[in-house]
Amino acid sequence: MKAWICLPLIALALAGCAGKTAYRDSCATQLDAAWKELDLAKSEGFAGAVSYSKALSLLTGAKTQQQFEGYESCTRKAEKARFYIRESRAGR
Repeated sequence: MKAWICLPLIALALAGCAGKTAYRDSCATQLDAAWKELDLAKSEGFAGAVSYSKALSLLTGAKTQQQFEGYESCTRKAEKARFYIRESRAGR
């Protein structure tokens, strides 16, 4: 009788854990690319210091979201950061 109760609960718990991985790879890929682009922008100089600061702030927030498994939010912030990095490199 206990097995009939425990088995569905275990299956439900495992399904819940599997559902959080939808944006995991995208988050990691976007973060890696953004950090590399930010390092490149830093080495080229600070033509667009405001955009660079915005990008750095967004990347910090994205990394925090990744740590707390907020992968969708992490992906959005990393994509925005990459936009600001491009703006920084363009001097805007």
